[in-house]
Amino acid sequence: MEGLSDGERVAASLAQWLAGVTFADLGADEVTDLLASAVVAWARGQGWRAYRRAPSVLPLPPPYEHRHSWIDVGCARPAGAPIAVELDRSDRRRTVDKLLAEAEAGRVAIWLRWGTGPFAEPPEPVRMVTVAVTARRGGALRYSRQPVRERPAPAHTEAPPTTGEQADLFGGAAER
Repeated sequence: MEGLSDGERVAASLAQWLAGVTFADLGADEVTDLLASAVVAWARGQGWRAYRRAPSVLPLPPPYEHRHSWIDVGCARPAGAPIAVELDRSDRRRTVDKLLAEAEAGRVAIWLRWGTGPFAEPPEPVRMVTVAVTARRGGALRYSRQPVRERPAPAHTEAPPTTGEQADLFGGAAER
């Protein structure tokens, strides 16, 4: 990861960690909770402190402007800027505004987008990490993410089959 900015390295590390997260038949709130827990586990695995529902630098809109909103996960690092992670399955302007405010305050701002995609890139310097899932209706919408199975392409023969081999392929005599 040489040559990458701190934000790019952090986002790449988180994406790599989340690549191993799988689940089946969860509701939206359950997926968000599971992913937030995975972000906390990733941060703690780095030796950092991690907090769910950390205070954001962005105030709430009126009439609550005297209060601040929350970020889903905040991480404090002994070396490096703090990290602010927001999790969303929808494309919310408020999330972008919040992450831009976090970046302006000197934090590494990461938007963890999950869903079926496609996902539009956020403005710089916000970094995006995506978690693609499948969705199905069975009453309420349910989400799943199965492990990626890397399978090699099947081996192909170099030469066309002979007449006898063609007969074997189709269970009978070859056409002439």
